[in-house]
Amino acid sequence: MYSFDIERPTSVADAVAALGADEALALGGGQTLIPTLKQRLASPSKLVSLSGIAEMKGVSQDGNTLRIGGGTTHASVAREAGAFPALAALAGNIGDPAVRNRGTIGGSLANNDPSACYPAAALGAGAMIVTDRREIAADDYFQGMFATALEEGEIITAVTFPIPAKAAYMKFEQPASRFALVGVFVSQGDAGVRVAVTGASEGGVFRWSAAEEALSGNFSADAISGLSLPADDMIADLHGTAAYRAHLVSVMTRRAVAAAG
Repeated sequence: MYSFDIERPTSVADAVAALGADEALALGGGQTLIPTLKQRLASPSKLVSLSGIAEMKGVSQDGNTLRIGGGTTHASVAREAGAFPALAALAGNIGDPAVRNRGTIGGSLANNDPSACYPAAALGAGAMIVTDRREIAADDYFQGMFATALEEGEIITAVTFPIPAKAAYMKFEQPASRFALVGVFVSQGDAGVRVAVTGASEGGVFRWSAAEEALSGNFSADAISGLSLPADDMIADLHGTAAYRAHLVSVMTRRAVAAAG
C-alpha cells in the first residue's frame, strides 16, 4: 500500500464536495477497492468513505416500491428486504459473512462486476438507480463490463425496486469466490416479465429478450424449454467454456422460473 488521505463525511453533500478533489475515489464497503489498492491497480490521492452517511443506509417500503440506501450492506438487505423475498435471498447468498457485513449495494452496482449478483436483480426487476444528481433506469444504467452511466464523482444514494408479483434468482456459483458463474433473475410484475443474466456475457449483465417473450405468454419453465443462447459473446475461462455458460443460462432460467412460480 502507499500513503493517501481519507475523509469520512457524514452527509451526501459533504461527500460530493470531497470527491471534487483531484484523484479522489469513493469508498463504500471496500470489498473491491481495497484489493485493487493493494495490487496498485489504482492510486488515488484521497479516499472518501461513505460508511458514515446515515441517509444512505436502510430499507424502507412505500406501497409497492422498496427503497434501499446505497450504503446499505448486503447483510442488512438480507434481513430487512422481506417485502421482496427474492432480493433478500439474493443478498443473503453473496460471498461470505465478512463480505455481506461490509459490502454495500451501492458499491456493487457502481463497480458493476460482470459476475456480481445485484446487477441481475436491478435489471431483472426494473430498478431505478438514484444518485446525488438524478435517477437512472436500470435499462440505461448498465453499459458493459465494469461500465455504467455514472459520471465522475457521482454517488449512488439509493436504489428503488418495484416489488414484482413473482420473482426468483438462481445462481450457479464459482465455489471459491461465490460470484456467479451464471446467475439469472426472473420477475413478473406490472411491467411484464423480465429476465436478467449475470456472469455469462463479455458485455456484462443483460436481458434475455427471447425468454421474456416466451414467458409473457406462459410463465412456466416449460415455456422456455426449447430456448438457447448463442455462445459467441459468452465468457470463456478456466471455470467454463462459452458453450458451457450459454447452456447454464438456459438451465438457471428454467430453475428461476420454477422457483418464482
